[in-house]
Amino acid sequence: MTVRFVRLSAHARTPVRAHPGDAGFDLFAAEPAQIGPGERASVGTGIAVAVPDGCAGLVLPRSGLAARHGITLPNSPGLIDAGYRGELRVLLSNTDRRETFDVATGDRIAQLVLVRVDAFDVEETAELDETARGAGGFGSTGR
Repeated sequence: MTVRFVRLSAHARTPVRAHPGDAGFDLFAAEPAQIGPGERASVGTGIAVAVPDGCAGLVLPRSGLAARHGITLPNSPGLIDAGYRGELRVLLSNTDRRETFDVATGDRIAQLVLVRVDAFDVEETAELDETARGAGGFGSTGR
């Protein structure tokens, strides 16, 4: 399957897999940004992507940025619907309490993973079927 994209900026880079078999395509910053401690910034990639029908794009953080600099995506995963044709922008958050993080044009800032999605209908009902878990939610399985 081929995923088409359009370059919206001269600084845009083609999404690439770092290694054969990788699930995610690296997304690159098409503009610089400076993110102070505890701050967030929307960083443009300079591309628009045609997510195929029956699929969704998930924008995920890069583990190296999180581990080394505390950079994450506060809305992770970001969802790109198949019908969206605007610029992919990545909302980055700096969780480091002391250091400012500088994003340079061309830096890898996130990953794009494409997944298949089924179309479901929603139906209201008077009750739901019983399960072993039931209504057990947060922390219900212990520590």
